[in-house]
Amino acid sequence: MLWQAEMERRRGSLLWRFAEQTAAMHGCAPADYAGLHAWSIRDRAAFWSSIWDFAGIIGDKGTTVLADGDLMPGARFFPGASLNYAENLLRRSGDEPALIFRGEDGRVDRWSWDRLRDTVSRLQQAFVTLGLKPGDRVAAVLPNTPEAIALMLATASIGAVWSSCSPDFGAPGVIDRFGQIAPVLFIGVDGYHYGGKQFDVSETVRSIAGSLGARRTIVVDCTGGAPALAVSIQDAVTFDALIAPYTPREPAFTRLPFAHPLFILFSSGTTGTPKCIVHSAGGTLLQHLKEHQLHCDICPSDRVFYFTTLGWMMWNWLSSALASGATLCLYDGSPAYPSPEHLFDFAQAERITLFGTSARFIDSLRKLGLRPRDTHDLSALRTILSTGSPLAADGFEFVYANIAENVHLASISGGTDIVSCFVLGVPTLPTFTGEIQAPGLGMAVDVFDEAGQPLPDGKGELVCTKAFPSMPIGFWADPDGSRYHAAYFERFPGVWAHGDYAERTPNGGFIIHGRSDATLNPGGVRIGTAEIYAAVEHLPEIDSALCVGQDWRGDTRIVLFVRLAVGAAFDVDLTNRIKSTIRQWATPRHVPAVIVAVADLPRTRSGKLTELAVRDVIHGRPVKNLDAIANPDSLALFANLPELAT
Repeated sequence: MLWQAEMERRRGSLLWRFAEQTAAMHGCAPADYAGLHAWSIRDRAAFWSSIWDFAGIIGDKGTTVLADGDLMPGARFFPGASLNYAENLLRRSGDEPALIFRGEDGRVDRWSWDRLRDTVSRLQQAFVTLGLKPGDRVAAVLPNTPEAIALMLATASIGAVWSSCSPDFGAPGVIDRFGQIAPVLFIGVDGYHYGGKQFDVSETVRSIAGSLGARRTIVVDCTGGAPALAVSIQDAVTFDALIAPYTPREPAFTRLPFAHPLFILFSSGTTGTPKCIVHSAGGTLLQHLKEHQLHCDICPSDRVFYFTTLGWMMWNWLSSALASGATLCLYDGSPAYPSPEHLFDFAQAERITLFGTSARFIDSLRKLGLRPRDTHDLSALRTILSTGSPLAADGFEFVYANIAENVHLASISGGTDIVSCFVLGVPTLPTFTGEIQAPGLGMAVDVFDEAGQPLPDGKGELVCTKAFPSMPIGFWADPDGSRYHAAYFERFPGVWAHGDYAERTPNGGFIIHGRSDATLNPGGVRIGTAEIYAAVEHLPEIDSALCVGQDWRGDTRIVLFVRLAVGAAFDVDLTNRIKSTIRQWATPRHVPAVIVAVADLPRTRSGKLTELAVRDVIHGRPVKNLDAIANPDSLALFANLPELAT
């Protein structure tokens, strides 16, 4: 056990307060999270109804909470309710900051709640003039700026559907996504900053606009080129010119059914055309409010930061924190420029209380030997979240030893598929090395063996056995639901199979061992790639690693690719130490048959390793969607390797 909040802090948490309010009616003691979770699964209608009331959702709740609750898919939450997502996020007003932005280029911008509401109002008026209506799609290629938040909220206020990508996507990758949803409005940007460089994406935006054929293109200015770009695109207007004719007034919010579409998110697309995953306004709002308030203890006084882009679901998750009255701290650029501790400059300056990042970022700090606690005042920080990949045990220990000793560190795991989490943090529970603390309230999470039977211990498939509000409405252009059903329910009928390889812990938590479709099977024994990464990335000579299974002589052998740290040499000694470290940290079965040093490892645009793409390359199969990979040129490093021929 690395940490547990003192009793005063536990008693002051929103989770404790929620449990106290439900205890009298449902017998849930505030200190008994397991009992609270069991009730949230046993009586989902009462639980989700109480979340609506506790969070103070604005809207008409209706008389029914859950209809056809035994169906999965097919269950309907709050079928008679009506609400508007943007109305719930814009509940505050005044001069206090709603958005605090920092750009890598030095730009700083602070938007009060009144400024945000006023901008949303002006955008809303412009959108109505352009004929935007409920159900229409708005597609955006934007950096993580206040304008992006305002544009999304204006879209949602009307009941239109928002979808976004980050500006580092190439035109084919964006068209693969947005071309499927036929947007009425397209929003682009002139350029962005990353790693000390300014990137002009004018040609990319022109190409996308020409392909999509949207009614209107809106160009946001980030590098000074928006006016010229807008002139070069038919039916285009700059953001500033779009809102110039309109004066602020009270925004109008169109309340629509709970299941009305809000967001279209996209799968990574590394194994084919990206899936268009449609999420509902009510399900997204309800789930995010539960996670923010009960699992992250977010209050109106908080300042919430997550390092993300508009191409990752964590941007949508972060945006929803406005519904809890919190201030969003937005950053756009490289997390390591101009220094690896740059984000902690932001945390110190703005007194950030929740700091969200990736396991990879934490590991990079560890390997650099940095100690932000010695160089920065992080006394306001109460919560650190990590996601994107499993956080290794030494990552947990590094945080408490080198960043902050009295924070709630929570590794969280879910995905684009549910725009939220299956397993995550609990502020009233202790944090144990290498473990995700617990299943989320209302989430019937389990681990199944290959026959579909629950595994009380051991490794298996992460599943959810009962419906929950943030399940997708479905996939876009999937009228009979067959693609949606095949993605999650084909393996275990009536059960959501998420595609993660996981196990329960004796402490009531979970460990994620990687994606189950990337699970290794040497000699018929299933091995999670995260177990190997946790061992090998502990070595200072290794910057990062990627592991795949190679078909070999009627079986599978483990192949490990390593990217070396600066100054490290790949030799027999390092190879032997890698193998011995893996053997000590895991088992002899985890030791790779082949280890190869490469100059780079391919990642998706949200920073995740693309194991399946590498597996295709080493087997001579085409990679189906190169545009989903941030550094596709790196795949050439894995083709026709002599080390894999013997």
